[in-house]
Amino acid sequence: MKTHNKQPESDRLIRFQDCDPFGHLNNSKYIDYMINVREDHLVEEYDLNVFLMAHRDKKSWIVGQNEIAYLKPSLVMEKVKIQTRLIDFTERYVQAEMVMYDAKKTHVKAVLWTKFFHFDFGLGKAVGHTESMMNLFRELHINLPVDRVEERAKMLSRDLKEGVLV
Repeated sequence: MKTHNKQPESDRLIRFQDCDPFGHLNNSKYIDYMINVREDHLVEEYDLNVFLMAHRDKKSWIVGQNEIAYLKPSLVMEKVKIQTRLIDFTERYVQAEMVMYDAKKTHVKAVLWTKFFHFDFGLGKAVGHTESMMNLFRELHINLPVDRVEERAKMLSRDLKEGVLV
């Protein structure tokens, strides 16, 4: 039986076209970078291709809510590391956490919590997950000791300063 990586990480380079005139990553682009990495992780780590599922099964996940905390700016041509994890799920949604760090993971740049609803495009409404999906979610789920993204951002920053592995 395959053991899945519950907290995959990927490196990204902040691009010029995504930055403001001061060379800082635009606020909305943090979400783009982090969601794109999560999509990559779903395919690479869990063999879940949301685009193939939408095309083939007419079911996939749609974004229902984003909460983001910005801590440090990301700069043009800076290398960053993005880590993702599943922090909540029910029969109808999953919630992922995406954390952007500097390349060496010494500073937290931003923390994003996104709730994705399982959606049937043919029916035009949210639907339940399959039992096999629920089993995968049970395996991947990481329970967090906080329930607000701002608290989580502070906790991650404190843990890094204290040398606690994230």
